[in-house]
Amino acid sequence: MARRFTLKVPRPLELGRRLVDLLGPTGGAARQTLVALTFNSSTSFVAGAVLGSIVGTFDRLPGLLLMVPAAIGLRGNVFGSMGNRLSTAIHTGTFRATFRKDSVLRQNVSASLSLTIVLSFVLALLAKVAAVSFGIENSISVLDLALISVLGGLLASLVVLIATVVLAVLSVRREWDLDNLVAPTTATLGDVVTIPALFLASRLVDGSDASTALGWITLVVALGALVMALRTKQALIRQIFRESVPVLTGALILSTLAGLAVEKQLAMFAALPALLVLEPAFVSSAGSLGGILSSRVATNLHLGLVEPLLRPGREVRRDALAIALIGLPIFIFNGIGAHFVAGLLGEASPGLVQMVAVSLIAGAVAVAFVLAVAYYGTIAAWQVNLDPDTYGIPVVTASVDFVGAVALIVTVIAFGLT
Repeated sequence: MARRFTLKVPRPLELGRRLVDLLGPTGGAARQTLVALTFNSSTSFVAGAVLGSIVGTFDRLPGLLLMVPAAIGLRGNVFGSMGNRLSTAIHTGTFRATFRKDSVLRQNVSASLSLTIVLSFVLALLAKVAAVSFGIENSISVLDLALISVLGGLLASLVVLIATVVLAVLSVRREWDLDNLVAPTTATLGDVVTIPALFLASRLVDGSDASTALGWITLVVALGALVMALRTKQALIRQIFRESVPVLTGALILSTLAGLAVEKQLAMFAALPALLVLEPAFVSSAGSLGGILSSRVATNLHLGLVEPLLRPGREVRRDALAIALIGLPIFIFNGIGAHFVAGLLGEASPGLVQMVAVSLIAGAVAVAFVLAVAYYGTIAAWQVNLDPDTYGIPVVTASVDFVGAVALIVTVIAFGLT
C-alpha cells in the first residue's frame, strides 16, 4: 500500500517562533532592532514636518536646500561609523568607559568632532559648486553656506555624540548588541536635530559685515581642526581621520546630488507636502537597514565569523533576509505615518493607499540596493586593509540618499501623482 503524502502546516505559534528566530537571530535582538527602527521613523516624521515648515528659509537663502540631505547624512555617517568602531571594541574586549587621553573612546570622540568641522566646511564648498553648476539663481556665498553648515553641524553633532557615547556605555552594562542600535539611533537623531540646527544657524546670515566675519572665523576653525587631526600624536585619531575623509567626501557628493534631485522636484513636493514628510523617514529607514547589515558584517569580519566572499555566506544571507523582512512593516508604517502627520498639519496628501504603495515599492528598490552596497562595500574595505567600521555606514547612507530620493521620485511619477 502506497504511503499517503501529507503536507505538514506549522501552527501559528510555531511560525511566529521561526520568524523571531530568523529576525534576530534571537527574540531580544529582533525587539531591539524593531524598536530602534520604529523610533527612527517616528522621529523622522518630525524632521519632515520641520522641513516643510521652513520652505520660506530655502526661498530666502537659495542653495541651502542642497546641503540638507548631506548635512543630515553627515551626522549618521560620522557617528554611525564611530558607533561601529566602539561596537567592535566592545566585542573584542578593548572598550573601556573612560576619557583617558589614549583611550579608544576619547580618540573616537576627538576624531569624530574634527571630521564634523572639516567636512561641514567641505559640504559648503560642494553646495556652492553644485548651485553654480546647475543654475541655482542667486545662491548665497560660500562663507554664508560655511557658517550655516559648520555651526549648525556642530550643534547637531553634540547631541548625536552624547547619545552615541551613552548608548555604547549602556550596551556594555546591559549587554545590548550595539550593532543593532547604532545605525537607527544616529540616523534618527541626525534627522531630528540637524534641520532645526541648520535653521538656527541660518538666522545669523543676513548679508552684514558681522555675518561675513563669522564666515571667515568658520574657515579658520575648520583649518585648525584639519591641522590638529593630521598632526596629533594620537595614532588612532590620525588613522580614523585619514581613512574617513575620502569616503565621507564621496558621501557628501552623492548626498548633495540627492539634495539637487529634491530641489529640482520642489514643485511636486510643495503640491503634496505629505511626500516631503515621508522623504526623511523613507531615506533614513533604508539607510538604517543597510547600516545594520554593514555593522554586523564588519563585526563578524573582525571576529572571524564571516569570510569576505563574492557570494555571501549563509550567515550574511540570513541577516540580509531578516533585515528585508523587518523593512516590510517599517515602510508600511512610514507611508501611514506620513499621511496622518500631513493631515494633522493640514497639508495635502495623495491618499493613504497611495502613500503606503509608494513607500513600499520605492522602499523595496532602495532596500535591495542598499543591502548589496552594505555587504560588498564592507568586504571591499576589508580586502584592501581598511577598517570596514569606518567605511561601511558612509557608503551605505550616501548611496541611499541619492538612490532612495530618485526611487521615491520615480515611483511618485509612475503612480501619476505629479
